[in-house]
Order: sequence, then structure tokens, then C-alpha cells
Amino acid sequence: MPLRIDALIFDLDGTLADSIADIGTAMNAVLKSLSLEPHSLDAYKRFVGEGAENLVRRSILARVPELPEPVTELCEAYRAEYAKLEHESSTLYPGIEAMLEGVVLRRRKMAVLSNKRDDFTKHLVAQALGRFSFVDVRGEREGVPRKPDPTAAFELALELNVLPERIGFVGDTPIDVKTARNAGMISLAALWGFRTRDELEAAGASSFLTKPADLLAILDAGQISRQVCWGSR
Repeated sequence: MPLRIDALIFDLDGTLADSIADIGTAMNAVLKSLSLEPHSLDAYKRFVGEGAENLVRRSILARVPELPEPVTELCEAYRAEYAKLEHESSTLYPGIEAMLEGVVLRRRKMAVLSNKRDDFTKHLVAQALGRFSFVDVRGEREGVPRKPDPTAAFELALELNVLPERIGFVGDTPIDVKTARNAGMISLAALWGFRTRDELEAAGASSFLTKPADLLAILDAGQISRQVCWGSR
């Protein structure tokens, strides 16, 4: 059954902002402190998406067979390095501002949900997207499971005051596709981000945005097929 999209939840890294340079720089500093070889920035596109702990694990275990220190300490080191950068190399993808302006003109509510730590998420959104009004901006928080668990997405649905099946979830990784599926939201896979179309299709994505303006075309169509909305609630 066709559905209208009344609100949108956006992933942050790889969807709204290209932050891979800051992420890679911070993690490479940790690797250097451990006398390990750094990774290319492209390599980090495969390590990100599931929170700092998984980023740290993947980055180090790609160099050595086991973690040299407890992962909590390594995460603290990564976050300290990341905080020093203050998102200096993070930029919006081309067309993002125009897309968000179009969403506002079309009177759709917006929110952000990231697996980046909550304070980092809020800081980057305020710094890069401060002129836009999001109903809420949420990152990784203690006591709340990370994506693809749907808990945080459901919380945002309540904040948006929109049924999950009428919310478009825009993200660039399989984690975002699975989050939309688990929450019964409409998955809109962004192809300009960190992962490939093949990976997103394998995760179950069936609706793709090749450029940010494609989202506005979907909104202008007035409705979207139920086939891109995972499951029934």
C-alpha cells in the first residue's frame, strides 16, 4: 500500500556529513601510539557505522591478532584524539543544504540519529547544520542500544509525533537499512556515502538516492510504495 512520508530521520556520518577524514586522523593517531601502521581514509569507510568500540576493534585487529589494551581504554584514547580535531575536516556532502532546505519548504519534520557519541553528534550538527531546525538530534547514549536496534528510532518517532511507517530513514550503511527494517520505517539508502549499492542491496535496501535531490523528488511524488517500508507493525 502506498504511504506518504511525513517525517525524516537522517544518519549523520556518510549521509549528511563526510567526516571520514576526522575519524581516520583520530584513529590513526591511536594506531601510531601503539606503533601500528595507519590505515588509508578509504579503509575507514568499512570500519565505521556501529559505534566507536567497533571502529577501534576493527582498526586495530586489521593490524594485529588481538587488542593490546582493554577496548574501553582504546576507545577513550580514540575519543580524546577525535575531540581535539573539533570536526575541522568534516564537511557537508554537495547538495545536502539544498536538500534540507527543500524538506523544510515541504513542511516535513526532521531528526538525526547517529551511532557517533551523543555529544559529538550534537556538536557536529550544530556546527555544520545549525541553521536547520531538527526536532531532535541523538547519538550514542548510555543505556540506549545502538542502531540497528530500533529503540532510539522509536523514541524519535514519538518526538516527531509521526507513525514509524510514515517516517523515511535516510542512511548510507547496511546498519541504517537494518534500523529502518527493525523500526518499520521507510528505508532510503544514500549512495553518496561510505558503502556501496551492492552492500546496501544485500542488507535489504530497495529504494536508493543517487544524489540528495532525489529525496525531494520522492516527497514531491506524494507517496512511496509499501515495498520499501520493512514489515508491518
